[in-house]
Amino acid sequence: MCKTRWRLLLLPWFSLVWLFPVVAAERLELDIQAQGPEALFEYEESTATVTDPTGVVVRYRDAELTAGKVRFNRQTGEVMAEGKVRLQRGKEVWRGDWLGYNFTTRELHADRFRAGLAPIYLAGEGLTSALTNHTHSATNVLLTTDDIAQPVYKVRARRLKVIPGERIEADRATLYLGKVPVMYLPVYRRHMVRHSNFFAFVPGYRSLYGPYLLGSYHWFPSTNWEVVAHFGLRERRGIGAGPELRYDLGGLGRGELHAYALRDEDSGLDPAGKPIREDRHRIRLSHSMVLSSNVTARAVVHHQSDAQVIRDFFESEYRKDMQPKTFLEAGRAWPNFSLSLLGQAQVNSFFQTVERLPELKLTAVRQQLGVSPLFYEGETSAGYFRLRTAEHRGMNFAAFRADSFHQLLLPQNWFGWLNVTPRAGGRFTHYGRTEEDGPALASQDRGVFNTGVELSTKASRVWPGARSKLWDLTGLRHVVEPSINYVYVPRPTRTPAQLPQFDSELQSLRLVPIDFPDYTSIDSIDSQNVMRLGLRNKVQTKRRDEVDNVLNWAAYTDWRLRPRRGQATFADVFSDLDFKPRSWITLNSETRYDVQNRLIRVADHTATFEPSSRWSWRVGHRYLRDNAGFGPGNNLILSSFTYRLSENWAFRVAHHFEARDGTMEEQHYTIYHDLRSWTSALTLRLRENRGGPQDVAVAVTFSLKAFPRFALGRERDAPSLLLGD
Repeated sequence: MCKTRWRLLLLPWFSLVWLFPVVAAERLELDIQAQGPEALFEYEESTATVTDPTGVVVRYRDAELTAGKVRFNRQTGEVMAEGKVRLQRGKEVWRGDWLGYNFTTRELHADRFRAGLAPIYLAGEGLTSALTNHTHSATNVLLTTDDIAQPVYKVRARRLKVIPGERIEADRATLYLGKVPVMYLPVYRRHMVRHSNFFAFVPGYRSLYGPYLLGSYHWFPSTNWEVVAHFGLRERRGIGAGPELRYDLGGLGRGELHAYALRDEDSGLDPAGKPIREDRHRIRLSHSMVLSSNVTARAVVHHQSDAQVIRDFFESEYRKDMQPKTFLEAGRAWPNFSLSLLGQAQVNSFFQTVERLPELKLTAVRQQLGVSPLFYEGETSAGYFRLRTAEHRGMNFAAFRADSFHQLLLPQNWFGWLNVTPRAGGRFTHYGRTEEDGPALASQDRGVFNTGVELSTKASRVWPGARSKLWDLTGLRHVVEPSINYVYVPRPTRTPAQLPQFDSELQSLRLVPIDFPDYTSIDSIDSQNVMRLGLRNKVQTKRRDEVDNVLNWAAYTDWRLRPRRGQATFADVFSDLDFKPRSWITLNSETRYDVQNRLIRVADHTATFEPSSRWSWRVGHRYLRDNAGFGPGNNLILSSFTYRLSENWAFRVAHHFEARDGTMEEQHYTIYHDLRSWTSALTLRLRENRGGPQDVAVAVTFSLKAFPRFALGRERDAPSLLLGD
């Protein structure tokens, strides 16, 4: 037997790709890598066997197989794996000392195995697969939904059939509680999808509500319908209820409906000091359709009885969007063009809205003009617009507007390393005569010319031998990317003060775009003579067989060669920094520095430590200087610490401390307990309301492990969910 043997010391980003013929003269391409950073491959050519004591990883589509020894069958495409075998295929995980798998037919067989088919866990013998109906069969099987080493309850069965993603069927099954058999079942079936119906409750207390009980009944009449009936009993605020519906109608689209109404017995006052009506409600409807591969449509409706109802009873939603919009949009896309229709109306009179009745827009993405070196991009839109202020407390006006922008670009590469893209464009905008009670402006036209050039380059250097256990480095690559973007816009034929302001420039903590079409505040376009200077640095290494950024730092500012009134020569300097000295430590920094006055306007720093599954800690500092364009500033210190005491117990504490006046604004304390098939959480929140009494809330939540109430990590980012909001 001819045997070829070689030893390779692999750098982490090198992989070995094997190609071999399979049935029907097709070629199966498998990605084979060493599991450890330093690998010792042994390859036996005659049997196509790869062995590595650190582990061999084989990937193909959604399947990943890890083993100490892997042998291929060139005729069938089957892989025979030995030594701590692990196969992950989508959400399925299969383990065993020996396992056979066909990457083309997806057949699976093993002598002894363990498997995780969430929410069910299995162990047994004689695993085989059937090609005709894609099912698995096994004998002498133990199954449970407890994800612990010693499950409280389990089922032992003589034979088992698994229909992945649907159900399991067992013959001659016995139910055990601990080690005690309690029931014999000739036939046992268990669905792997959500229960057809169930209740969920959140009991608690909040000083704004008094004792409360929030509940919901979930009903699944079919796989594409979900109906939820919500109800809430709040001792101080009254009774509320409403339906929630999620549906998928296939070609007719999918969507959801949320409705909730309550009679609030202590509604209080709105921000203007007016009493809020006792009858309060909110309705949210969304529906989207894919009419064809390039045609989509979406409708969203938000209606509220008052501006505060979401803040008072749906805090997690309020934090995401304080003023939800109502709109209808449809679009069609081609390779180089897209056409969109947007309609937007003021459904809630207490939110200022720019109504679009409607707006039609044709967008030309950047594209080459034939075989010439020129590129073209453009945007043309037309619509009837109406500014509706909140409760009509301001000047309302409406007008027709048609806007057309076109730009030519000439991308070039000089000296083999410098990218130069000069551009020139023009914009023409027509405004109809304004109507309603706002400023009376006659019909007028505006012309804008713009030109500029963007320069950028990229340089890198690699140190393949750089290694450090302290900094978790295996090789280094440094990438530097300087850039200059020059924009020149002479004075338009009409200044912003002469035009109705529908799409105007809003205050932002970040630098707004300076070139077109990225700058979308059409009605605020004014003269510009500015350079945007940017510098990005990246330091990369290989960790866990993937390229990881040790450092990613971008700094940028604007040099205004001809500042407008109220502008300084240099804009604030912005710095965005991500530093990852080890795979479990992440440091983030965002700062904004005022060069002219030599002071920091914004600083946001966060450090995250996740050394193991036992504990993690995130600490941060957010600083916003007063009068930075957003009212009073803040000097906030944040901390969130999670610790797993044991397999069944964990706790989390979070604090928000305002250092300006030494106030602990918010405190969260949560204890998690694993109840085998369920998890529970007891949460206490203390919130200091300036100008009002302290808000105290405590609640208990339960969640099925198989069908968790929240996505992974969601309650960490939105802790009010644990209070039922």
